[in-house]
Amino acid sequence: MAETSYAEFDFSSADLARLRFAFSPVSEAVASLRTLQDPGRHALHLPWIRAVRPRLAGLDLRLLLALVPLGPYIADFLTPPPVRPLPDVAAELEFVATADPDEAAREAGRVPGADTPPVREFLADPAAGVVRAADELRRYWDAALAEFWPQIRGLFEAEVLRRSRQLAREGAGVMFNDLHPNITWTQGCLRVRTKAWRRSGPLDGDGMVLVPSVFHWPDTLVMAEPYQPNLVYPVPGVGTVWSQGVVPTPDALGALIGHTRARVLVALGGPATTSILARRLAMAPGAVSQHLKVLHESGLITRKRSGREVYYERSQLGHSLCAV
Repeated sequence: MAETSYAEFDFSSADLARLRFAFSPVSEAVASLRTLQDPGRHALHLPWIRAVRPRLAGLDLRLLLALVPLGPYIADFLTPPPVRPLPDVAAELEFVATADPDEAAREAGRVPGADTPPVREFLADPAAGVVRAADELRRYWDAALAEFWPQIRGLFEAEVLRRSRQLAREGAGVMFNDLHPNITWTQGCLRVRTKAWRRSGPLDGDGMVLVPSVFHWPDTLVMAEPYQPNLVYPVPGVGTVWSQGVVPTPDALGALIGHTRARVLVALGGPATTSILARRLAMAPGAVSQHLKVLHESGLITRKRSGREVYYERSQLGHSLCAV
């Protein structure tokens, strides 16, 4: 049995000020490669696996799979911490394609099975290897993830809003201790159970990026130096991501306010925009908007603007009705 290790981060007030949430389409694509390699451990994602496997038959993924093997470590240059609040897959892929070849070679040399032909070829010319890896990742994204990204992104958007509110209202300790059993916070020290490596010490004012993930379920992942520290955790509700349009609705609630409107209210388990709900319920945005208007006027939901987006959430009365 593998020995349990821990990564520990001592937070200063400056680190807490730089704590932020983000999500990354490219990191999700990289994580999904492991799901494809070990579907038995990720049975939750079998609907996605069945859908995409036929599409991958003509793709050359030998380098990607060699750099992202099953086990405790992958080549981190493929998953740089997200730097934008609104992720852009093209910009992230360009970031991968321009990774430092020397650092990429060091990381590739540490992956399990680094003596395989694809990795040896990569190490012989890391600059060309980085570009090739980004190209393979781009083709893989188009085939396996692009179609499904809207529903995954909707889950992430709701999670980031909920956690940001939790951090502001209840503080870092409550928020961290609520993320995952692998993660604990005690007196300014964040401790994350890992399988690969140990770390302890301060963050030195760099802060940390907290990244919700679908494909890392059920595990957590930590990345640190030479990158900004990055903590990846499974997003709550991941079990619903492949069952869009299926929202169990209490019969009594459907009889009271109408079945479709009841589905909208039940789907608002956390903050969501009209577009998020439309994807979640497989409905037209215009239809969702009309139902949200009625539910808001009835006092069953609240709404709050964040930048250009308006987020809806069940009111206390709405929660009470859904619990019937």
